Amino acid sequence: METRELRYFVAVAEELHFGRAAQRLGISQPPLSRAIQQLERRLGAALLDRTSRTVTLTEAGSVLLAEGRAALEAVDAAERRTRRAALSVPGRPGLVLVAKASASRELLAKLLDAYAAEPGAVTVDVILCGPAQQEQFLREGRADVALLHRPFDSTAGFDTEELGTENQVAVLPAGHPLTARPHVRMADISGLPGLPLPRWPDPDGTYLPGPGPQVRDHAQLLQLVALGRACAVSPESCRAQLHDDLAAVPVLDAPPVTTVIAWPPHSRSRAVADLVRTATHLEPLC
Repeated sequence: METRELRYFVAVAEELHFGRAAQRLGISQPPLSRAIQQLERRLGAALLDRTSRTVTLTEAGSVLLAEGRAALEAVDAAERRTRRAALSVPGRPGLVLVAKASASRELLAKLLDAYAAEPGAVTVDVILCGPAQQEQFLREGRADVALLHRPFDSTAGFDTEELGTENQVAVLPAGHPLTARPHVRMADISGLPGLPLPRWPDPDGTYLPGPGPQVRDHAQLLQLVALGRACAVSPESCRAQLHDDLAAVPVLDAPPVTTVIAWPPHSRSRAVADLVRTATHLEPLC
């Protein structure tokens, strides 16, 4: 299959309308229809069920849509990494590390300091992003390595090394009655009057409906908690960022958070390997 054919098919499969897909691709409809028919003949499978009114995916079409998206993402990522390599200093290509803003701050500082002291260390550019965006940056080739947090981030398709696991705490305004307890459960904080849990954006920037405030980053969330407008459940390492107007209480039934360092499985970068090795030799999170 050609990349062009995959892009054509994905556009039709997502729009489920040949006219809109053609407009999105910037071509006329007849060559788009011919390209899809040629692709179906080559694969020996119907990808779309067409009527005069509707276009729907067949089972084979659903499979190709998922696989085609992944293939096109890989092609785009390869292009981005190649362009970045071409712009780097000859023989000394730098690395791009992506991490969630305000998460793993202490770990990130230790990692960068330890790696900088290694012989042959290269420049590491750090991108701090919003929740769930590290995975997207890594898949799209905009980063070489990422710090991810299971179970919140997917590590499917990446090579990973675990750096440590920590429990979660409820972050509440100082003086709230629950802060006097040795621990709480999710049921205790999921419906607190006036202190709803926040809503984080999806990677595309959309928010799910709900009563909680929309938040973009951890600093904004902590300010809302301090103002008595929200509560939060965060990894225990967040205690280092809390001021006197906030308090943290262990949440017994919140899932543990495992921090991993992740990179594309096809990477042959010596610098990535050295950075990963340095990360695995750091004192583990606990």
